[in-house]
Amino acid sequence: MSSLKSFLSSLGSLLLTLFGLSILTFFIGRVMPTDPVLAAVGDNAPQSVVERVRQEMGLDQPLYVQFGHYINQLLHGDLGRSVLTSNEVTTDIARFFPATLELATAAIIIAAIIGIPLGVWAAVRQGKTTDQVIRVVCLAGHSLPVFVLALLSLLVFYAVLGIAPGPGRQDIIFQDMVPQVTGLLTVDSLLAGDIDAFHDALAHMAQPVLILAYFSMAYITRMTRTFMLNALSGEFVITARAKGLSSRRVIWRHAFPTVAVQLVTVLALTYAGLLEGAVVTENVFAWPGLGQYLTTSLMNADMNPVVGATLLVGTVYVLLNQLADLLYRLWDPRVK
Repeated sequence: MSSLKSFLSSLGSLLLTLFGLSILTFFIGRVMPTDPVLAAVGDNAPQSVVERVRQEMGLDQPLYVQFGHYINQLLHGDLGRSVLTSNEVTTDIARFFPATLELATAAIIIAAIIGIPLGVWAAVRQGKTTDQVIRVVCLAGHSLPVFVLALLSLLVFYAVLGIAPGPGRQDIIFQDMVPQVTGLLTVDSLLAGDIDAFHDALAHMAQPVLILAYFSMAYITRMTRTFMLNALSGEFVITARAKGLSSRRVIWRHAFPTVAVQLVTVLALTYAGLLEGAVVTENVFAWPGLGQYLTTSLMNADMNPVVGATLLVGTVYVLLNQLADLLYRLWDPRVK
């Protein structure tokens, strides 16, 4: 009964949050200074055409009626049509989102593989040179703007040294050569057996992925260090040391499992942040992902894609947060 109540409470919280998100995205499309009707028909369109299109879009009706239509469209998976691409927004998102997903997934894997051991190492070596160096590296990762790192990376590795490919997701000779199955270019290249296209995709991913991974690793390392410092000062660790257990066993068998549950939440929220925060990186590297699609739509006052992309990113963030909370409850018996 307790588990059922907890599940219903989490489900109710999730639905309420998503409803609040739908309200927010609805008003984003209504309070923007740009007129979506003029964006669709142009500034020089006759007034009669403007009024007709406004009626067709339902913008002449009261807000509560517009909101009702908006919710009904969302329930049917309809996010409207993009003026810029003339496609359904859902079609565009299905095309652009895998590119962002590929970047974020690769970045979080690298960040976790490097950041967690570094955080543990820094905690074990607290106050020593190793700890100080790791903390400085992490501070730099948090302090330097992402666009600065991205521009420096392009300048050094592409323009000066010439060892990295230019902006974009792939060279022009490979464009449209790999059949899209998952939308993830590296995966689709392997499925098609095109090793050259796979290597080209990896080469183009390297710079944006490593920059995002560095930014995420800095946060993961700092949080891991904080959690481990608390764990290493616990009585159970002192008892384990008193029993004569090796340092490696104390760290990885006794201390680390107690912080692993907390790290699940950190990784989930960091991953969600990558999915929504790759806008600058995608624009610097001309990466055809959701961030670039969102920016281009916003600059052209194309509000349906802006609202749709915002709603998608917010939903992903909420779902990952709920997933982390669920795993936290499952893995830690102390949490009821």
